Amino acid sequence: MSGKASVDPSVRMRILDAAAAEFTRRGFAKTTIDDIARAVGATKGLIYYYFSSKFDIFLGGYEQGMHAVKEAVEPLADSAGSGLERLNSMATAHVVNLMKNANYHHLIHQGVRDQSSESLTVRQRDALMDLNQLRKDYEMMFREVVQTGISDGSLRTVDPGLCARVLLSNLNAVDMWYREQGSQDDHEIRGMAAEIVDFVINGVSAR
Repeated sequence: MSGKASVDPSVRMRILDAAAAEFTRRGFAKTTIDDIARAVGATKGLIYYYFSSKFDIFLGGYEQGMHAVKEAVEPLADSAGSGLERLNSMATAHVVNLMKNANYHHLIHQGVRDQSSESLTVRQRDALMDLNQLRKDYEMMFREVVQTGISDGSLRTVDPGLCARVLLSNLNAVDMWYREQGSQDDHEIRGMAAEIVDFVINGVSAR
C-alpha cells in the first residue's frame, strides 16, 4: 500500500470492519474476498487495491484490534491506586473494548486458530510475528500490575505470569457469548463489564 498514490483511511477501515463482521459470521476459513466486497458494497478490485490477500486483511484487523484495546488499557497500568485497583480498571477497560469491538476480537482468535491453513509469505510471517509480540507485550502489562499488587499487599502471592494469562483468557471468553445490543448505552456496557470483572477477579463466594 505504501506505493499507492491515493489511499483513503476511511475506506480501509470500512473494509476491516466488514471483514471482521464476516469472519465472525462465517469463520475466517470460509470467508472469501467476494463476501467482504459484498459487505462493503464495493468491487473485489477495491479490496485488492487496499489489501493483497485475505490474510493481509486479517493482519490489518489484528493490528487494528490490538492497537485499539492497548490504547484503552495502557494508560490505566500507570494510574494511581493499588495493584488490585489498577488491575480492576484495566480488566474493565479490556472487557468494554471487547464488547464494543467484538468482531475484532473474534477476528484475532479465529485468525490465530486458522493461520496454519494459510501459505504465508515471508512478509506475512514477519508481520504476524510482530503482532504476536504485541499481544505478549499487552499481556506483560497485566503481569507487571499483578506483581505490583503482590508487592503492595492488595493481591495475594501468586505466579504473576499465570495469573495474567488466566485473567485474560477468562475475560476474552466473553466474546463467545456476548452480542452487541442496540439498546445498550455506554453506561450499561461499562456496568456489565465491571460486573464480569468482579466475578473473575473477586469470585462469587459470600465469604
